[in-house]
Amino acid sequence: MTWKAKKPEVTAELDWQQRWQAALRRIEQAGYGQDVHNAYKVAGPVLWRRVGPAAAVDLAGSISHVAIRSGRRAAALLSASAAEAAELLTKPKEFVSWLEMVEFAAKKSPACVPLLLERTSRLLRVLDCAAFIAYVRMGLSIAHADLQRGRAFFALASREGLTWLDRGDAVSLADRRPGLNAYLAALWGLNPPLVEVPADAPEHLRRRAGFGGGGIRLPASFAGFSADDQKDLYRATLAHIGAHYCFTRAAFPASGLQPLQIALTSLIEDARVERQAFAVMPGLRRLLGRFHVARADGMPTAIALMARLSRALIDEHYADPHGWVDKGRRLFEEAVAHDIADQQLSRRIGGILGNDIGQMRLQFDARSYVVQPAYRDDNLGLWDFGDEADQPPFEMDAVVGGAVMNRQEGEDGRSEQDSQTRQSAGRIRQSSGDEGLVSARYPEYDHMSGHFRPAWCTVREICTGIGSPAAIAVLRDTRSDLVERLSALMRSVSISRQERVKRQPDGEYLDVDAAIAAMVSRRAGEIPDTRVYGRYERRSRDISVLLMIDVSRSTNDPIRGTATSVLEVERLAASFMARAMESLGDPFAVAAFCSNTREDIRYNRIKDFDQPFDEDCIGRLAGLKGDFSTRLGPVIRHGGQELRRRSSYRRLLLIVTDGEPSDIDVDDKAYLVEDARTAVQELKRDGMDVFCVTLESVAASAAERIFGRKWSMAISSPDELPQRLPQVYLRLRS
Repeated sequence: MTWKAKKPEVTAELDWQQRWQAALRRIEQAGYGQDVHNAYKVAGPVLWRRVGPAAAVDLAGSISHVAIRSGRRAAALLSASAAEAAELLTKPKEFVSWLEMVEFAAKKSPACVPLLLERTSRLLRVLDCAAFIAYVRMGLSIAHADLQRGRAFFALASREGLTWLDRGDAVSLADRRPGLNAYLAALWGLNPPLVEVPADAPEHLRRRAGFGGGGIRLPASFAGFSADDQKDLYRATLAHIGAHYCFTRAAFPASGLQPLQIALTSLIEDARVERQAFAVMPGLRRLLGRFHVARADGMPTAIALMARLSRALIDEHYADPHGWVDKGRRLFEEAVAHDIADQQLSRRIGGILGNDIGQMRLQFDARSYVVQPAYRDDNLGLWDFGDEADQPPFEMDAVVGGAVMNRQEGEDGRSEQDSQTRQSAGRIRQSSGDEGLVSARYPEYDHMSGHFRPAWCTVREICTGIGSPAAIAVLRDTRSDLVERLSALMRSVSISRQERVKRQPDGEYLDVDAAIAAMVSRRAGEIPDTRVYGRYERRSRDISVLLMIDVSRSTNDPIRGTATSVLEVERLAASFMARAMESLGDPFAVAAFCSNTREDIRYNRIKDFDQPFDEDCIGRLAGLKGDFSTRLGPVIRHGGQELRRRSSYRRLLLIVTDGEPSDIDVDDKAYLVEDARTAVQELKRDGMDVFCVTLESVAASAAERIFGRKWSMAISSPDELPQRLPQVYLRLRS
């Protein structure tokens, strides 16, 4: 390089050095303390080398920003954290984004910044830049509502924080779940609920999948694996657990067995069901086999030998010189060659190999043992622990407990297993009779981060009081003429599957049976029946409706231009619709809802599907009072769980509200709107219809944003229902 070409670069470098020295003096003279100055003096050259001279100089401005808002300690931590971030982030642009997010955190929640900086290295080793930004935004949102909970989040001392860290890659389990459900159904014809292992579960349970009680638990991520491997691991896990569902026909009694014998019996059973699965689907061997990476070297510890045996039982080309591994392979091959369906071979071989481990004086620590390879489950579902089963190892057992895996086919072609297993989804406990409540937890979508907050909202089912006799009489007797018109209009719209109507004089297709009969009659010399066609018609009604009424405080507002409150019109509209559906015989349920923060979302059953709309139901409807707020997303999900139990051809969730989600613990208006919109999309993906009737109150309405223009309508009076409600039914029929 010539001098003329090099000279500008040297000049520029000297200029940056001068600016760096000036920034260093400015930090020294700012009065932040010697620790801040020393930390910047060390970190500056590191940034110079890794990111560039501009980053080293600009860091001084960020230090001043953080020192003023979060204190000297945070300012000193910033320099060290910046050096770590510069090493872990691959692009200078990502480093700039990281620094901007730290400044943003100092502005929004100064007390949380030291906690964030102390864990920067740990976070960036798991999260990429985009996930880190989403993590900080969620933490700031939590800290805004509850500083202590926000501090626990940034300190990774809470379930919320650990969930994010475990998630690792940008694709969450919630994002993967629809695809995994379809994969499991396509592979094994199974559709149990897939739930995420709680972040506060014991470490060894968080790292492996599990099954039991009709559901499958999946880890939030498989730590240490790439994004592509994670995708294959989830698939391999479901393939393996599906094999257990199909080929492990009874749980092994655990009574009297040592932990090592249980682990080895589980290992042999894993290999046995996989071998049966390979016979049906040979391609699974390639998917599962790539995760068996144990090698015949290193110290022959008990856990290492077990991993080597696992590989030996699936990889016929794997050679292992250890006698114990060879004996295990030989016993297994002889047993499966005799009768691979004999589940007890796993128990016999596991017992023999366990005794051999004991003879070799090899130690086995059950507390630190994690099943290998990563796609295999924790084996808890293979064992009957007797009385110990009354003490589930962690809360997730309650989530999936109670579901039954009896696969039956309903008349409508839907799997009844679906409805049974889904009943357990979201349910976490049934309280005592004194409380009379059933509660459930649901995730909530954060539109800022683009992720779900798992198990974020608690729905409590409550009882309401009975209204006055006068109010009951109004709802029971008023406007019978309007109810009759409404009933007639709804009856005129048939909502059902198309049925074949045979033996018609004309139609859409040739009725082969009728045509053959006509030909036989003709050849027999008789007068043939010329009705040899068929057509498709909707003759019956097959619809289930869940009517949900918003009873938040805003429903006490008057209808625009009148003195009548939204709640009064809601009660009347619900009464008219319920009376009309009752006369038609359509299965329907009625519920009301409101919320008082995410921990107290109230769901009030007015009428269940299997109840008549009698005096008690009308009394509960008349007793509704407007209070608290409207957190729409969780109640939509809760209503969706109710509808999933129905086997009707069409399932309609009909919401009557003032159309404006809100709650006292949420400042961002778009947050609840976007969550409700996501909940509606979830139900529609599952084949349900969601429609909203908004009352034209003085409050603003977000109904079109949440439900869509075609799936919402505004009315100002129950008198409008006969004209407007058929629009809903016509859309259902289409």
